Amino acid sequence: MDDGDVPGIDPNKPSIARTYDALLGGKDNFAVDRALAERFITDMPGAQAIALDNRAVLVRAIREIVLTTPVRQFLDLGSGLPTADNVHQVAQRHAPDARVVYVDSDPVVLAHGRALLEENDQTTVIQADLRDPGAIWEQARDFLDFDKPVAVILSAILHHINDDEDPAGLVRYWREHVSAGSYFFVSHFRSENDPRSAEMEAVLQASLGRGRWRTNTEIEALLDGLQILPPGLVPCAEWKPDQPHGVPALSAARPELTVWERLIVAVLARKP
Repeated sequence: MDDGDVPGIDPNKPSIARTYDALLGGKDNFAVDRALAERFITDMPGAQAIALDNRAVLVRAIREIVLTTPVRQFLDLGSGLPTADNVHQVAQRHAPDARVVYVDSDPVVLAHGRALLEENDQTTVIQADLRDPGAIWEQARDFLDFDKPVAVILSAILHHINDDEDPAGLVRYWREHVSAGSYFFVSHFRSENDPRSAEMEAVLQASLGRGRWRTNTEIEALLDGLQILPPGLVPCAEWKPDQPHGVPALSAARPELTVWERLIVAVLARKP
């Protein structure tokens, strides 16, 4: 992407969405985003697994919801830039009537998302701040029926909400505004009180002003009032992994997770 392609963007400041795009090998990013991504790749060998595992588990989670529940509405909060197997592509592959609302604050996401979805009338993109859920709800309710169950997707976004911005209150808002039988998928940076997560948190806070590694207990507390479903809160690589036919999930032959793979976890929960 050439600097200045999208009005209102400061190409000298990295963005969460564009840095994540760079880590996944995308092209919708600026030099400053690539520099931050390269810092993780070069200075912390293996850390790129966090982005790759997170993207892979999102695909599996959407497929799981579509194939095992009646939910056909998805609200993807902090969706990031389009890449292969976006939420609407996975959902509509199995349920053509699935409706998807993407939400992100980055104008680049809005521009590219709308271009991608020009011919998909079951999907739309909203530019809004995740920390203003009321504004999102007002726009999304024109497209989604909140009297019916919705799948709320919070993929790798709550860890970019700092503690003083009340991430638990954000989840609580959506829990209170969706119907019973709705699902919440969350992936989140996980701290084991280890030096690597502390180092990565410091890098993100210095460059983006946000990025909070939380413990299992802290992450589960964000889901208060929701029923956490099996297999619970586990590393993304261990959340219902795809297996060759006939190979039991999490068999004894599975390689031990790397330290980086342990630093990103996923969970699916349901509103009773």
